[in-house]
Amino acid sequence: MTAKMKVNGQTRDVEIAQGRPLLWALREDCGLTGSKFGCGAALCGACTVHVDGQPVRSCVMPAQAVGTREVVTIEAIGGTEIGRKVQAAWTDLNVPQCGYCQSGQVMAAVALLTAIPKPTDKDIDEALSGNLCRCGMYPRIRAAIHRIANGPGSAA
Repeated sequence: MTAKMKVNGQTRDVEIAQGRPLLWALREDCGLTGSKFGCGAALCGACTVHVDGQPVRSCVMPAQAVGTREVVTIEAIGGTEIGRKVQAAWTDLNVPQCGYCQSGQVMAAVALLTAIPKPTDKDIDEALSGNLCRCGMYPRIRAAIHRIANGPGSAA
């Protein structure tokens, strides 16, 4: 069954067959491939998107569960002030290595900084705990988030 879904500010037609994950609707029906398939079990965070501003694992969220809520993907996150700051800090501190997990990491960081503008290390650890990085860039991710929260000279 096809339904209308609001994605990145646009109304899109997506297939919402019973149990079809949001990730596949975004990638296949909308052509938005920035959110990655990592584990398919909501354990790695590579598929993280925002639904009404909250980070969700799109690999396990049924597309039909979105309803009228708005979906924002990595492709549109730079359209927000915090999203631009996160992307800039990621670049400045060379956070990405292989890059596979980074869309999910960025989406989680934006959600965190939106909710808690000056997060502690504990806040960062909790907010990004389900986002795995095989390259081990956790210290750079934390430094980037602190830089955004505290200003450019705060972490490097």
